[in-house]
Amino acid sequence: MNDTLDFQSALGNFIGTEQYYFNPLYKWMKCTDGVKFFAENAGGGAYWLLDIIGTETKELLDQVGFLSIELEVNDGKAQLRITDGDYKPMMSKAIGFTDCPAGTWKFFLVDSVLMLSSEY
Repeated sequence: MNDTLDFQSALGNFIGTEQYYFNPLYKWMKCTDGVKFFAENAGGGAYWLLDIIGTETKELLDQVGFLSIELEVNDGKAQLRITDGDYKPMMSKAIGFTDCPAGTWKFFLVDSVLMLSSEY
């Protein structure tokens, strides 16, 4: 079985959250159970993604109130794209190396809560 498919399947089980998590470095943002699972299990761990979002998106969220976040991973590299939810680009960042599984991983940031798209 393909590890990426197993990971996608596991993420699909998150349709809400029972608890919120936060990092004391960026207390303004909370994460859901699904995001915590992603951060712990994407490759060797993807807390770096939460760090980028937590440190570089607060002003963007304050401007528009809703952010759609997409991490596209191919061949050990990634592209992070953030839009306002209506496809207006707000930020883009190239990631030179990642061990996240290949694929497109989607998140929403609304009301200072980062969630998987399936948890919205």
